Amino acid sequence: MTTIQYREIVYDGFHDAEIVDENINLDLKHFAEACGQSPEWILQLLEYEILPARPENRIHQFFGEDISRARRAYRLQRDFEASLSAVAMMMDLLDEVQQLRKQVKHLHLHVH
Repeated sequence: MTTIQYREIVYDGFHDAEIVDENINLDLKHFAEACGQSPEWILQLLEYEILPARPENRIHQFFGEDISRARRAYRLQRDFEASLSAVAMMMDLLDEVQQLRKQVKHLHLHVH
């Protein structure tokens, strides 16, 4: 299955969408720009392990698939006025639910 990531840009009431290649390799500055956030906020996502851990020599290397995770974290933080530690816990729970759904679907397909 192919996932197409995009970002929606709203400017003076006009909507535009930009495709984000999930295989793209971004540095911290460009990743923060793609997420619409500051580099400091992105570093906090790493600190709270909201974004996947990286080897020390690649700590500021991000991929297109990280964009959707960072945006989801931002929406949770904004919508629930949550701290990043609460967002980390919410993201872990969402990941677990998604994994359990995959397992149930897999089991359901093999039972029938």
